[in-house]
Amino acid sequence: QVQLQESGGGWVQAGGSLRLSCTVSGRTFSRDDMGWFRQAPGKEREFVAAILRNSFHSIYQESVKGRFTISRDNAKNTLYLDMNSLKPDDTAVYYCAAGGFSQAAASYDYWGQGTQVTVSS
Repeated sequence: QVQLQESGGGWVQAGGSLRLSCTVSGRTFSRDDMGWFRQAPGKEREFVAAILRNSFHSIYQESVKGRFTISRDNAKNTLYLDMNSLKPDDTAVYYCAAGGFSQAAASYDYWGQGTQVTVSS
């Protein structure tokens, strides 16, 4: 059974930082490209970042470039999202996704349950 488990969400003041983690089981993590998405209340799920299975390349949504960094540790079956200079607009439920390298959510095969990130002004 494939499981993606996010952690690391929470409440932070604007300008602060958080590190999200996503641990994957039931799949060979090193063979999967991975991504992060987010969904704010009343809005559609949107792409945040994605990384190739070998970490050779990553892509970002324009609004998070220079503030967020996606990375992975294949030995630990874990995906990360380091978020700095957080803004209230970053408030959302953050999801990790496996099996794609795209801004399109439909490109991914598996999803986690999400972790809430709240940024106060």
